Amino acid sequence: MKPCATCGNDYDKAFQITTSGGETMYFDSFECAIHRLAPICTHCGCRVIGHGTESKDGLIFCCAHCAAQAGVTGVDDRQDNETPGVSGEPAYSLD
Repeated sequence: MKPCATCGNDYDKAFQITTSGGETMYFDSFECAIHRLAPICTHCGCRVIGHGTESKDGLIFCCAHCAAQAGVTGVDDRQDNETPGVSGEPAYSLD
């Protein structure tokens, strides 16, 4: 295997990820893959590991609260309407 794209570790159980743009990278852990590939919240700077939310102008946020703190309106936390027991209403709405 090739060394980790983030830390350079040469690990015998490394795995590869191919991005939608066709770039293939090797990682020795999910931690390194997240550090390299996950988007960063525009407001708080954390890595967006879950669904997050995106403003109309393409800014990424970890949640609607951070979007609101950054002055973005019209953003909802994403929610799967097919989840059993979930009403389909956003958990947090900025409208």
